[in-house]
Formats: sequence, C-alpha cells, structure tokens
Amino acid sequence: MDYLPNILFAVILILGIGYFAKNISKLRRNIKLGQDIDVSDNKSQRWKNMAMIALGQSKMVVRPVAGFLHIIVYLGFIIINIEVLEIVIDGLFGTHRVLSGLGSFYGFLIASFEILAVLVLIAVIVFWVRRNIIKLKRFWKREMTSWPKNDANYILYFEMVLMTLFLVMNATDVQFQEMNSGNAISQFIAPWFEGFSESTLHLIERSAWWLHIIGILIFLNYLYFSKHLHILLAFPNTYYGSLQPKGQLNNLEAVTKEVKMMMDPNVDPFAAPEPGTESDMPAKFGASDVQDLNWVQLLNAYTCTECGRCTSECPANQTGKQLSPRKIMMDTRDRLEEVGKNIDANKGVFKDDGKQLLDDYITREELWACTSCNACVEACPVNINPLSIIMDMRRYLVMEQSAAPTELNNMMTNIENNGAPWPYNQMDRLNWKNE
Repeated sequence: MDYLPNILFAVILILGIGYFAKNISKLRRNIKLGQDIDVSDNKSQRWKNMAMIALGQSKMVVRPVAGFLHIIVYLGFIIINIEVLEIVIDGLFGTHRVLSGLGSFYGFLIASFEILAVLVLIAVIVFWVRRNIIKLKRFWKREMTSWPKNDANYILYFEMVLMTLFLVMNATDVQFQEMNSGNAISQFIAPWFEGFSESTLHLIERSAWWLHIIGILIFLNYLYFSKHLHILLAFPNTYYGSLQPKGQLNNLEAVTKEVKMMMDPNVDPFAAPEPGTESDMPAKFGASDVQDLNWVQLLNAYTCTECGRCTSECPANQTGKQLSPRKIMMDTRDRLEEVGKNIDANKGVFKDDGKQLLDDYITREELWACTSCNACVEACPVNINPLSIIMDMRRYLVMEQSAAPTELNNMMTNIENNGAPWPYNQMDRLNWKNE
C-alpha cells in the first residue's frame, strides 16, 4: 500500500505523456500532407532567427506593453516548470523535495519561481482585462467566434490556477517553510493557514501537489487543440521561415523555364517537347486545398497564435474589406484538421469530401482584397506568412480557372496582345507626344 501513490502517479504520467505523443504524431502527419519544399539553406541564419524571434521574443516587444507581459508569462512558463522535474522524481520514488539537497541554490531557485509565479499572475490578469473588459479591437474581429474567444480565456484561467496551486503547495508545506529558504512569497501566504493542524496542512499541500501536476499534464494535452500550440511550434516555425526579402515572390520553376524558352531566339516554338520534359509541369498550378500548400505553410497554420497583430496591420482590413490574415491561417488550420479527421476515419486514406479550402473556407473576395504589402508578415511575432497562402490560391484562380477579376484579366490580355498593361497598340504607344 505504501507504493500505491507512486504507482498511481506513474500511471497518470504515462497516460498524459502517451496521449500527448499520440497528438504530436497526428500533428506531424497532418503537416506532412503538404508539398515538399527545400529549407536546408543558410542554417546559421535560421538558427539565429529561432534564437532571436522564438527564444528572444524580439518581435513581441514591438508592442511594448503586450510584449513585456508576454515575456513574463513566457519566462514563468519555461522556468517555473523546471520544478516539474522535482515533482516527477518525488512522485515516482516517494521522496519529498528531493532537490533540496542543493542547499542555498535550491532556495534561490524556488524563490525565483515564487516571484515569477506572482508576476505571471499579474500579467495574466492584465491580459484578461485587456481581452474581456477593455476589449481590444483585434480580439473581437468577425473570425473570433465563441471557440477562439473561449480558448484564450481557458488558457488564462489555467495559468492562474497553476500558479496559485504552486504557491499554496509551498505555503502549506511545513517542512519547506521550516527551511526558511526559498519561500520568498509563500511565507506571506502561510499565515493564512495558521490554526490548521499539521495533518490538515499536509492534506492541503498534497492536494495542491497532485492538482498541480495533473493540471500541467492536462494543459500539455490541451495545447494540441488550442492556439497555444505555438508554445511548442514557434521554434521550428521561426527556423524554417522564409529567408527571402519580403517583397520577393517565388516563381514556378516550370513556368520560368517556359518563359525563358519563349524569349530565346534560338528555340523553335513549334518543336515537339523533348521526351520527359512534360513531367516538369506541375499537376496543378497554385493551391485550392491544404494538400496543395507546402508543409511550411501548414506548419505556419498550426503555429498561429491568433493574436491579431497581422489583421490589425492589414490595410485591406482597416478599410473594411473582408480580408483578415489571421482568418486565413485559422481557416487553413481548420481545414487541415478536417482533412486529418477524414484520414483517421478512413483508415489512413483521404476520401473526397466535396470540400476544399477555396470557397468553402476562404472566399475569393478575401483573396483579391490583399494588396500583397507584407504588413501581416512583418507584424507576426513568430514569422507566419499568410501572404504566401493567399498568393498560391490566387495563382490557382488565375492559372487553373482564369478566374481573376475583370480588371486584372483585361490587364493580362493587354500584356499578351500589346506587350503592356494599357489597351494601346505598340505602334500607337507614343502618339501622346504629338498632341
């Protein structure tokens, strides 16, 4: 019977980590549904981007208030959970504060954790006020329906509860309080429990201890279903992000080759293609569904924090257009999840469900409202690129369906016939100078 708590702890730990691993496997499967892309170039710059943006939070602090508060919560999440290591050891082997043997360094660590826990509580409360009382505009756009709004609040409540449990656990731990080292904050909470018997204090401390570790495991597994998946994915996302200048758009290799052949005077335009060159042309130009996007774009979709910085900077959105870069990413992720569930339900094979990302999730009006200014890309704190998805879907509309707006179709027709966007014959182009 003495080992029953340890066995129970081990079972809970295995179940929690096992379910998390299952979801991560599903996540990798879904991301790999995207087209392959080579992102093996310039590794030193990629590591630097990951260190500066994901770890260093360099793009978060562009907005100082939110950036500073986010850094506090981020540090709290990372550093405070170091104490999870001690909880796991204690839970598995029946020890109590096994790392206290580190002496004064242990006291310094726990004191730091307690101070951070209070700072996290303050930051989370401010975030809650900004979102629910002040109601910042970017948190209340049309795509922020019940689930995205509730999801953000659930995370805030989770963090409040976890930090509170950590402080209560320390405050009611008689042995820890008697150490008089590391209780920087909990020493002021301990008097709240004066008059309680030692057995009652032990019960409260054990309850807080169990709820804290179970809460952490629940939080860990909740991440897959939450916008806070970026806690894990921000690192690979910033590493694999595009290194091209933001104004540079990619070209289709097959189309580039064809244009070069058209411009080469030595190439016979009527000659039959060489054997094997037909395979150079892609099966589909652009993207109409998530499987047509590349895997980095799908990683982007799962990494989206739904913070709305992209949408708040988007000039099209500011002028009342339907386009919201955040919605583009949310729609892409939702469609990818739908495809993943389809595969799960059909034993690993996707069966056509009559839906696609284009039209069923993202409208053409949204796509053509984009000015391709890259404001959304610049604003994103974790290097997400909504513009790349918009451009690939536009490419599909133009090259597969000839479904560009009338003005754009007229311009392209003029370029084809007249060599310029204007409806003037090349011979008449300079007539203006005679007027």
